[in-house]
Amino acid sequence: MLSVPAIFYRPKGREEDSDAAREKFMVPESDHLTFLNVYQQWKRNGYSSSWCNEHFIHVKAMRKVREVQQQLREIMEQQKMDLVSCGTEWDIVRKCICSAYFHQAARLKGLGEYVNTRTGMPCHLHPTSALFGMGYTPDYIVYHELVMTSKEYMQCVTAVDGHWLAELGPMFYSIKDASKTRVERRRQELEEMQMMEDEMKRAEELIKARKEQQERTPMSARGSKIITPGQREPGTPLQTPRRTPKFGL
Repeated sequence: MLSVPAIFYRPKGREEDSDAAREKFMVPESDHLTFLNVYQQWKRNGYSSSWCNEHFIHVKAMRKVREVQQQLREIMEQQKMDLVSCGTEWDIVRKCICSAYFHQAARLKGLGEYVNTRTGMPCHLHPTSALFGMGYTPDYIVYHELVMTSKEYMQCVTAVDGHWLAELGPMFYSIKDASKTRVERRRQELEEMQMMEDEMKRAEELIKARKEQQERTPMSARGSKIITPGQREPGTPLQTPRRTPKFGL
């Protein structure tokens, strides 16, 4: 549904009725799921054109969406891929959306204000988003595109779990537990200090033991030796001094 023009329209003079009809389809956690909900409701009503007109939905856009869905279904059948529905497990769909848009993620900075997790660019929820004014703002979101007007507005937004970003986009994101890191760092410092103290204590004990051993050993046992210059040690072979050759006529 992102490959077709906007499916909702607001006729002049009936803006409030159009907004009220649109709110009926909104899924608070995702604009993508809101579009999916619209398609499912249209399918349950037999792909009716009158149903689209009653809910201010472009029927031509919905027919194009149906064609794209059929093309994707045929591709899966050609590739012999199993077509399995997740039912009402919306988290599976949101995680799938996160796997496609993890490079366009934003984190909450202030009240209704987000910043891109990679570039730091400020971005805001569009007033037409299902997440706008839903009572709380999720910490992490992914979006389809940015629209530059008076502000940088995100269009088609879905709330995601921060762990999904680290799992699906490890080249950009990682999980960092600051409190755990401080505890581990402090523990490592204490262990290193204890090891240094133990080594110093062992060195002092070794020096003290050697000193006590020297003090216990009597001077007579240690022995003394007087070296006389020119005296040959027993067993040392005699060496004849070399003579310097003389040259002359």
